[in-house]
Amino acid sequence: MAFIFKLPELGENVSSATVSRVLVSVGDTVAVNQTVLEVETDKALAEIPCPVAGVVKEVRVNAGGSVKAGMVVMVIEESNAAAAPVSPKALESAPEAPSASPKPPPASAPSTPPSALPKPRAAGAPVPASPSVRRLARELGVDLNAVPTADPTGRITAHDVMAFAQGKTAVTPGIEPAQAAEAPTPAKPPGEEGQDAYGPVIYEPMNAIRRKTAEHLAHAWSSIPHVTHFEKADITELEEARRRHAKKMEAAGGRLTLICFVLKVLVEAFRRFPKFNATVDLENQRLVLKRYYHIGVAVDTPAGLVVPVLRDVDKMSIAELAVALPALAEKARARKLALEDMQGGGFTVTNLGGLGGVGFTPIINAPEVAILGMSRSVIEPAYREHAFAPRLMLPLSLSYDHRVIDGADAARFMRFVAEALENPWSMWLEKGNMP
Repeated sequence: MAFIFKLPELGENVSSATVSRVLVSVGDTVAVNQTVLEVETDKALAEIPCPVAGVVKEVRVNAGGSVKAGMVVMVIEESNAAAAPVSPKALESAPEAPSASPKPPPASAPSTPPSALPKPRAAGAPVPASPSVRRLARELGVDLNAVPTADPTGRITAHDVMAFAQGKTAVTPGIEPAQAAEAPTPAKPPGEEGQDAYGPVIYEPMNAIRRKTAEHLAHAWSSIPHVTHFEKADITELEEARRRHAKKMEAAGGRLTLICFVLKVLVEAFRRFPKFNATVDLENQRLVLKRYYHIGVAVDTPAGLVVPVLRDVDKMSIAELAVALPALAEKARARKLALEDMQGGGFTVTNLGGLGGVGFTPIINAPEVAILGMSRSVIEPAYREHAFAPRLMLPLSLSYDHRVIDGADAARFMRFVAEALENPWSMWLEKGNMP
């Protein structure tokens, strides 16, 4: 019987989305929880799984189209009677679907100890794989059903997919041998090829993240009078301490980076300079000073820049930040952020130190009033105690809203941040507690 597949809720306050890809066609056989659609919201990509197994009778959406929760996106002819029947009226426009061709039963496993064998996949059963692995397989044109794995549970990994795509896969016991896929040819650039007045071009459409970023930053740049203040912090001792404790943090599952210390210093700076942890309420002509410390951290992802918010930084230790930051960044790159993950911030930090550069002028993340940029730290000669000595210097850039913050306030704020990074231990000892 037919199952009307409606788009589920995509998250709080998400009214609509754009279809990024339709992964099945009429006549395709689908399994329970198989991803059939990818949709984009302003800042995240959602994979939509099919709740039933069966054959696709009708696809009612196209790539690039807009969809809303509750909209009918597909009609599935179920392969079992698990779902409630659908009235003929709901299906009067649906074409007849071709019957699914039966798949041969899985090959019997050889006489090998069960502990050394993965579980054979039953015909039509969903392939155990994470969403990121499924996306990789689609991009490489690899059928996950044909990919063998040595995992005892039968779960497919990214390594399995890459090895199969490159034709390096060996036959794995318990799984039927598959034809090795040829090495993938280089992908064509996304977009439509065309011609302008001077030569060939490619028209690349903006994805949802890029469109939203363009709108948001254009509004911020045109409506906020930006001023950028530059500072340098001597982090020689701080870097030595970071290196001493980095291995211990790695053993605990974290990654101790400089930004962990910067975030803790910023909390202390906000307590002394509360105007920097604020947002502008123009409708009521007032400044909203935050009594909480939620800081956005810009993350570079393949789809564009996103700014997830790390909440209650004041309540987190350096060690907790070393664990939370990489996890948040990975969540952003996997496009698993919910809208709530990018709301409620009072200040933003953007770090380009891992890429290079001596300085830049970051754009304020409205309605916030300031943003801190970090560039690559470099060894420079510094005059100390009547002699020059090599010191590790960190370039910092603070862009601020001149309607709210004066230049003198910005200079004092940045001087505090720089001195705190140069000697953070004294700052925390003054408060009577360590981070």
